Formats: sequence, C-alpha cells, structure tokens
Amino acid sequence: MLIFLYGQDTYRSRQKLNEIIERYKKIHKSGLNLKYYDAKKTNFQDFKNEVQSSPMFKEKKLMILENVFLNYELKTSFLKDARKFIDLKDVILFYQDQPISQNDPLFIFLKKYAKTQEFKLLAGIKLKNWVKREFERCQTKADPLAIEKLINFVGNDLWQFSNEIKKLVSYKSKNKNSKVLSEDVELLVKPKIETDIFKTIEAIAQKNKAKALSLVYKHLERGDNSLYLLHMINFQFRNLLMAKDLIEKDKSYNAVLKESGFHPYVFKKIYWQAKKFSLWELKKIYQKIFQIDLKIKTGQLNPGIALDLLIAGI
Repeated sequence: MLIFLYGQDTYRSRQKLNEIIERYKKIHKSGLNLKYYDAKKTNFQDFKNEVQSSPMFKEKKLMILENVFLNYELKTSFLKDARKFIDLKDVILFYQDQPISQNDPLFIFLKKYAKTQEFKLLAGIKLKNWVKREFERCQTKADPLAIEKLINFVGNDLWQFSNEIKKLVSYKSKNKNSKVLSEDVELLVKPKIETDIFKTIEAIAQKNKAKALSLVYKHLERGDNSLYLLHMINFQFRNLLMAKDLIEKDKSYNAVLKESGFHPYVFKKIYWQAKKFSLWELKKIYQKIFQIDLKIKTGQLNPGIALDLLIAGI
C-alpha cells in the first residue's frame, strides 16, 4: 500500500503522520518493523533492500520516506520500479513538507496509485472552526472576538496557533470558569504581522513602491485581514511620527526612548526608520492614512483597494 501526505499546512500533515505511526504502534507493538528514511540521506538500493526483506514477527512493515522529491536519484530510481510497489502488503508512506511541482512524474504517479491527502492552508470559517476545536480540546472556552483577534494576529500558521492557544489556556487555567477574551490575546500574543510591517515601512522609506506593494500582497495571499493590515501600517506610522517629533526637538537617543515609552528593541527600528523621513513627509502620510480609513468606515472604499491606493499615493 502507498500513502502520500503533502501540502502547505505542515502542522496538520505532520499531525496525520503521527496519527498513522501511533495507530501502527498499537497494532504492531514490537515497533521493529517501523522504518523511517530521510530521503536526503537515503539511496534507493538501501530502501529497496528493506522493502524486499522479510518483516520480523510476520508483522506488516511501515516505511516512511520523508521529502523524497528532494532526492533526484532516489526519486527516479523508484519510478523505474514503481509498479512493483503498488500492490505491496507492507506500507510505504511518502511524507512531503516541502513545495513540489504537480507536473513531477512521481507526484503524478502517487496521485494515481497512492492513498493521497493534501493539506491546504486553512482560511475563513475552516480556520475559525479549527481554532475553536483546539480550545475545546484544551477544555477552555474562547470568546468569538478573541478567536477573531487571534486569527488576525497569527494568520494561518497552525504551529504558532498551537503555541499561542497553549499559552492562553495556561493563563486562564487559574479560573476554570473564565473565557479567553480579546484583551487576553492582546496581552499575550505578539502579532506576526508586526515584524513584516517594518519591512513594508522600510520599502516605503526607500521610495520602493513595487517592493512595498509586493510585501502587502504577500500578507493578503497568506490570509491576513486587509483592515488589520491597514491598522498596523497606521499604528507604525503613528509611532514614527511621535518619534520624529521628539527627534526634531534635538532630543538624544536615550531621551527619545525614555519619553516615547517604547520597548528598546522596537524603538531601535522605529528610531532609524524615523530618521529616513522628514517630519513633513510623515505628517502627509499619516493624513493620507486617516483619509483612507475614513472612506473605508463610511463605505466609500474597499479595504483591499485602499491598501493599493495608500502605497501608490505615498
């Protein structure tokens, strides 16, 4: 039997892989016929020898090949003998957590002959339901607004979601009747988007609109909320304007840091970015953001189009 697990959502695909392994161990308790191969370090002949060898205790073998698409020799050699593996009583599981071409001959073969499961990145209601189930699995209730904010902060990275949910559950564990609220998310979770926003601001400072737009599109493709993205750009430019105002008053680095109240690590980035703009430029940009935000709130402008107009107009 051939099994093929792949897709961008490596959290759920790895979870599925672990489920299969655990199920196998419960049935075949010796564990001696469970074989794992990192395809980057495996040659085809060693793998073929294992396939052809008799299993111990007459158990069914489970052989896991990880990232075989990265090993050209192994991949092409497997394809030459591919039909010999189709009706195996033992199980060969192909696990791929790296990008692959759907035109790859091995991909086409596995899609046709293997039990295949693709793990696409979750978005929309599917992502909300997944987050809700994770909280329920931890026997913790989460307010819908808290779930919404958590999604805005994290995006669709389930690895980070898992860590943040554990953190929030631990924080609320002292009070069993307490729900996870929106303010808890704000207190404990650092927005993933925040780090990338600095790169977008940097591109704007360099007058590189193409790069700034490219970074914005990457956020949107990843599933980030356009309104929240605009909010973060607004937030960062407000910080830059505040820092620049203090710099213009001939305040020292340490004096600006103390008066602004920023975390030293964050302030370092803000300080040097603020130096790249004039006070007039920052005021003009901030006014532009304010006008666009107002048009969105009054229904005159779509948030996605607003981001394009903002970057193009700066």
